[in-house]
Amino acid sequence: MAKKKEEVKFKYYPTPYEIITPSNFPPIEISESNPITEEGVLLGRHLFWDTRLSGDNSISCANCHSPQNAFSDNNQYSIGINGDIGTRNSMVLQNLAWSNDFFWDGRALTLEEQVLSTVVKKTEMDEDWSNFFNDIKFDENYNKMFYEAFGVKNPDSNHVSKAIAQFLLTMISSNSKYDKVLRNEAVFTPEENAGFASFNSFNGGDCFHCHGSVMGTDFSYKNNGLDHTPVDSGRGIVTGKDRDNFKFKVPSVRNIEYSAPYMHDGRFNSLDQVINFYSIGVHPNSPNIDPLMEFSSQGGIQLDLQERQELKAFLLTLSDPDFINNPKFSNPF
Repeated sequence: MAKKKEEVKFKYYPTPYEIITPSNFPPIEISESNPITEEGVLLGRHLFWDTRLSGDNSISCANCHSPQNAFSDNNQYSIGINGDIGTRNSMVLQNLAWSNDFFWDGRALTLEEQVLSTVVKKTEMDEDWSNFFNDIKFDENYNKMFYEAFGVKNPDSNHVSKAIAQFLLTMISSNSKYDKVLRNEAVFTPEENAGFASFNSFNGGDCFHCHGSVMGTDFSYKNNGLDHTPVDSGRGIVTGKDRDNFKFKVPSVRNIEYSAPYMHDGRFNSLDQVINFYSIGVHPNSPNIDPLMEFSSQGGIQLDLQERQELKAFLLTLSDPDFINNPKFSNPF
């Protein structure tokens, strides 16, 4: 008589994931509602790369957040599964543990909320959660990972969003040449040093007001004078306040070498174009232009060719090849 096949039993003993905060970074506050575990991160990594999270199984999160582009999109606008073209450039995914809200307009207050909204959005992944769970219903690997991460046999969308959020929180970039200089492990070239001085000078590049922290951003929302008559109301759409119209989240300049195109609408294809804009292209009468754009009345900071090259040389020291090539963030399939 054949023996009855024993049911496979999964174990739920989640292992706390230790995020090592870089010595020059602020401390991290992890939400108690979604503690990071080894199992949760592993599950999140699989989900991040899984095309079954889209309605026609054609794209994953990674399609619009590619490692080689610092987990952003090198297209001006990403294209959804139904051919819909977005209106804003995909944001970089790095050092998100230090951010308090997400998207260019800050409409998501948590990473979990960001994930949930993107998966179901008709112009993006356009997936129905019931379809996704039907697709993976008999996937033994997923059944195992969901149970080991959350102790559930019938996971739902919240478990997906929590797992992907845990994975995203581990994506820390802190090993650029700039970081090594801060740790006294490297030195700037004369050109890079001049660019660094300009970056932090009121009479130079004047970048430090918004990008001067170790994170490369102050996480605020500003209008930097891109247009005389802006079209996208940005932060104002979320808050409903006129004073927030045309403001967008200040992006980090970390890994800026990899994350072209630039600005919320991806209008600039190169760093040279960005630096030229801040030098001579600012629109001083743009509504709600930020007061920190001190030289807007003259069209910008008026850097000469050498000063622009020096500033660019410093910005390139913010590149972290270890981050974009980290095998822990790569496709697990």
